[in-house]
Amino acid sequence: MHTLLALLLLSYALGNIHCSTSPRNTTDIISLLDFKHAITNDPSRVLNNWNTSTPFCQWAGVKCSRRTPEDRVVLLNLGGQSLTGTLTTSLGNLTFLRTLNLSVNHLSGQLPDLSHLRTLEVLDLRRNLLQGVIPDTLTNCSNLRKLVLSYNLLEGEITLEVGHLSKLSTLSLSSNSLTGVIPPTLNNTELQKITIADNKLTGSIPDELGYLSNMAVLLLGHNMLSGGFPSALLNIPSLEMLDLGGNMLHGTLPSNIIGYALPNLGVLVLSVNEFEGQLPASFGNVSSLEVIDLSSNKFSGQTPSSFVSLLKLSYLNLENNMLEASDDQGWEFLHALKNCTLLNSFSLGRNRLSGSIPNYIGDLSTELEYLILSSNELSGVVPSRIGNLTGLATLGLDNNSLTGSIGEWVGMLKDLQDLELQQNNFDGPIPASIGNLTKLLHLHLEHNKFTGTIPASLAYLQQLLTLDLSNNSLHGIIPTEVFRLPSLVTCVLSYNNLTGPMPSEVHLIQLTELRLSANNFFGEIPANLSECQELNIIELDQNNLTGSIPLSLGNLKTLNMLNLSHNKISGFIPTTLNGLELLTHLDLSYNHLQGEIPINRVFANATAVSLNGNWGLCGGVKDLHMPACPAVSRRIKLKLYLIILLILIFGFVSFLMSVYVILLMKKKSRRPYLILLSFGKKFPRVSYKDLAQATGNFSESNLIGRGSYGSVYRGKLTQAKMQVAIKVFDLGIKFADRSFVSECEALGIIRHRNLLPILTSCSTIDNRGNDFKALIYEFMHNGSLDTWLHQKHCGVSPKLLGLSQRISIAIDIANALVYLHHDCERPIVHCDLKPTNILLDDNMNACIGDFGIANLLGYSSSSSSVAVTGTVGYIPPEYAQSVHASTSGDVYSFGIVHLEMLIGKRPTDSMFEGELNIVRFVERNFPDQMLCIIDTCLQEECKGFIQATVGTENETRRCLLSLVQVAISCTRLLPRERMNMREVAAYLHSIGRSYVAAIKQEQAMLC
Repeated sequence: MHTLLALLLLSYALGNIHCSTSPRNTTDIISLLDFKHAITNDPSRVLNNWNTSTPFCQWAGVKCSRRTPEDRVVLLNLGGQSLTGTLTTSLGNLTFLRTLNLSVNHLSGQLPDLSHLRTLEVLDLRRNLLQGVIPDTLTNCSNLRKLVLSYNLLEGEITLEVGHLSKLSTLSLSSNSLTGVIPPTLNNTELQKITIADNKLTGSIPDELGYLSNMAVLLLGHNMLSGGFPSALLNIPSLEMLDLGGNMLHGTLPSNIIGYALPNLGVLVLSVNEFEGQLPASFGNVSSLEVIDLSSNKFSGQTPSSFVSLLKLSYLNLENNMLEASDDQGWEFLHALKNCTLLNSFSLGRNRLSGSIPNYIGDLSTELEYLILSSNELSGVVPSRIGNLTGLATLGLDNNSLTGSIGEWVGMLKDLQDLELQQNNFDGPIPASIGNLTKLLHLHLEHNKFTGTIPASLAYLQQLLTLDLSNNSLHGIIPTEVFRLPSLVTCVLSYNNLTGPMPSEVHLIQLTELRLSANNFFGEIPANLSECQELNIIELDQNNLTGSIPLSLGNLKTLNMLNLSHNKISGFIPTTLNGLELLTHLDLSYNHLQGEIPINRVFANATAVSLNGNWGLCGGVKDLHMPACPAVSRRIKLKLYLIILLILIFGFVSFLMSVYVILLMKKKSRRPYLILLSFGKKFPRVSYKDLAQATGNFSESNLIGRGSYGSVYRGKLTQAKMQVAIKVFDLGIKFADRSFVSECEALGIIRHRNLLPILTSCSTIDNRGNDFKALIYEFMHNGSLDTWLHQKHCGVSPKLLGLSQRISIAIDIANALVYLHHDCERPIVHCDLKPTNILLDDNMNACIGDFGIANLLGYSSSSSSVAVTGTVGYIPPEYAQSVHASTSGDVYSFGIVHLEMLIGKRPTDSMFEGELNIVRFVERNFPDQMLCIIDTCLQEECKGFIQATVGTENETRRCLLSLVQVAISCTRLLPRERMNMREVAAYLHSIGRSYVAAIKQEQAMLC
C-alpha cells in the first residue's frame, strides 16, 4: 500500500510540474490518497477527481488554507455520499484540519486515532456503522467545538475526559449502544447542546448539568436512567428543549418545573416514565412552549386549565395516565385550550375521563389534525360541534360508552384519514355522509349497535384500506360497490344481519382478510373470490350459503384460515385444497358435505381441521375418527367401467376430429404447428405433445404452483432425460399473453448464475386448436425461499436455514439484481420480487424467477405498457401514485424480503395492523431488541454463539445489526434515500466475509 501511495505521489508531482517542482504538501496528499484507497464503494463517484490530473486542493470535498507557506487541508466534507469503507489512521495526519464531515455514509470499523488534530473544531461522523468505543485520545483535540457521533454502533462508556474539552458546544452521541453513567465532568459552561438519547445509560442525571448556564438542548430520552426529576436543571434558564422520556424516572414534578425557572422552554418530553401526582399549574407560565409530552406515566387528578396561556402550543400528549374529568370544573382545561390556536395534536386517551364530551370541544383550533379521547369512560352523544374541527385527520373516540346516532357532523370532517368509533354503544343507521370522507384510510365502527343497511356511499372511499363493521345489527345486502374498492385490505362485516347472495363481482385484489361471519348470506360462494390472490383469512361461517366449495379456492396460495362452517354447502371437498401449503386452520363443520376426506397437508393434522356435522363424509386420517368409506359394489363398478369406456371412445373420436381441424387450419392459414424459441444452444425442440406427456397431461399431481398468469408443473422430458419446471400461461387471463412476451424479452437478454435458468419456450396450439404458450426452466429441487422460511413446522423443509445461509442467499439475490439493474444490456426492473419467486438449487444457491411483469427501462416494449403491479407487502409505496417501474422499487422489495429472512414473518402477517408494518416493527426494535424478534431458529443459533466467546458475540451482533441496517436503508419511504443494488451487494459481501472469518476463528478456538 505504501509503495502504491508513493508511486501515486510521484505521479501527482510529475502531473503538476507546470505549477511547481513538487507537491507543496506531501503529508496531506498521502493521507487523502490513503483514505481514498480505504473506500470500497463510491456510488456517486465523488472521489473520481482525486487523481494526478487535478491539484489536491481542488479535489471534491477538500478545502485548503492559503495562509500557510504550504497548502494545508483545513476542511474535508464528504457527507451524504453513501461511501462504503473504513476510516484510516492517516486522517490523523491532516494536522491543520478544522472540519471533518463524513456523516451519512456507510463507513464501518473503529474510530481512528485523531489525537494530532489539535486545530479540529468540527467532527461529524453521524449515521455510519462505526463500532467500538469512543477513544480517550479525542480529548487531545482541544479546539473541538462540535462532536457528532450519533446513529452508529458505538459501545462502552462515555469517557470522563470529554468534559475536559473546554471549547465544546455540541455533544451528540444519540442512537448508539453506550453504557455506564452520564459523566459528571460534563460541566463545561460552553456546552449548548447535549444529545445522548437512545443508548443504554444508567444511574441518575448528575446535578453537575445544572452548571451548564448556556445549555439550550438536552436530550437524554430512551435510556435506563433512574431517580427523580433533576431539580438542578431548573438552574438553566436558557434551556429550550428537554427530553427525559423513555427512562425509569419517578416521583412528583417540582411545582416550578415550568415558569420562571425555564422561561425559554419550547419542548418538554417526560413520557414513558413513572412520574406521579398532579400536573403542576406552572405549565401556563411559559408562553414559548410548543410541545408537551407527559404520556405513559401515573399522573392523576385534574388537568390544569393554565394551558390557556400557551399560545404557541402545537402538540399536547397526556395519554395513558390516570387524569380525571367528570364535571364542568374537570373539563375546564378543554375550554381553555381554545386559545391555543396552533394546536395540531391532542391526546387524552387511556385516562379516567367520564361523563359527556363538552360541546365546546368544537371550539378547539381548526389546525387540529389529531384528536384522541379513546379508552376512557365517556358517555352520552358526541356533540355536533365536533364537526367544526374540519382539519382533523385522525379522530379516536373508541373504547368508551358513547351512545346515540352519528350525526351529520361526520360528513363535515372531509380530511379524515382514520375514524375510530369502535367499542361504544352507537345506534341508528350508518350515515351516508361518511361517503364524503374521500381521504379515509381506516374506518372502524365494530362492536356498536348500528342498524339499517350498509350505505352505498362507501363506494366513494376509494383509498380505504380497512373496513370493520362487525358486531352490529346491520341488515340487507352488501352493496356490490364495496367489493370494488381498489385499496381495501381488510373487510370485516361479521355478526350483523346482512342478507342476500354473496356478491358475484369480487375485485378486491389487495384484500388479505374477508370476514363475513354470522350474517344471512345465501347462494353460492363466488368462484372469482380466487382473484383476491393475497387473501390470508376467509370467514364465511354462520350464513345460509349453498352449492359446492369452488375448486378455484385452491388458487389462493397465501390462505392460512378458511372457515365455511354452519352453512348448507354440499358436494365433495375439493382436492385442490391439498395444494394450499400455508393453510393451517380449516373449518367445514355443519354442512352437507359428502365423499372421501383428503389426507394431505392440512387434512393430515386432525387438530387443524373441523369436519363435524357432515354425515356424508368418510375416510381421512385416523385421528379424525370418521367412518371408513364403503367399498364400491360390483354393479357400480360395471357402470363405472362402461362410463370410462364411453369416455375413451368419445375422446378418441374427438382427438381424430381435432387433428383433422388442425391439419385443415394448417393448410388454409399456412400457420406452423410449432413456433419455438430456444434459449439453450443444444436443448432439443419440444412440442405440446412432449410437454403434455412430461406432466401426465398437466395432471394436478404434478402441479407445483400457480401464479397470476398461469400454472407451473413438474415434468420429465423423455428426450432430454431431465426434470424441468413448465410454466403454462392461462391465455384466458387478461395480459397473460403480454406476460409471456415480457418474460421472453427479459430472459432473452439475461445470463446470470443467480437468475432462474430458462431452457426453451413453446408457442404453439394444443390438441383442440387453442393457442398454447409455455416456458421451460430447470427444475429446482429445493423449492422456493418462501417454503424454507415459513413451512418448517409442517416438515416440508429437511433442515433449517442458518444465519450464514441466509446471508449467502441475500448476496445471491443482490448479485442478480445488480446484474439486472446495472450490468445487463438493457436494464431490467423485476417488479415482483418476493420469496415465492426466489428458487433454491441443489447447492442452496438462490435464483430469481418469474419475469412476467418485468419492465425493460428505456424501451417502449410490450411489457412497458402494462401498469406496474406486484404483490401486496412487497410493493414500494411510490407505486401507488405511479405506474412507472424503477430500480429503486426493486430495492424496496429486496429490503422487505431481507427483513422477512431475518425475522421469519411475512409483511402481510396479522401482527402488522394499522400503522404498524414490518419496517416500522423492526425500526422500533432496532438495535436493542433485535435478538428477541429475529426468526426463532436464528435466536437459538445466535445464542449458541453468544455463549461461546465475547469476540464471536460481538461479531454475531454486528452482523445482525448490519444486515438489518442494510434492509432499513433499502426500505426508506423516499426512493432517493435508498441505496442502489450495487451498494447493497458490496455491503452484504463485506458483512458475509466478516461473519465467515469470525466463525472460522471461533472454530479454531474450539479446536
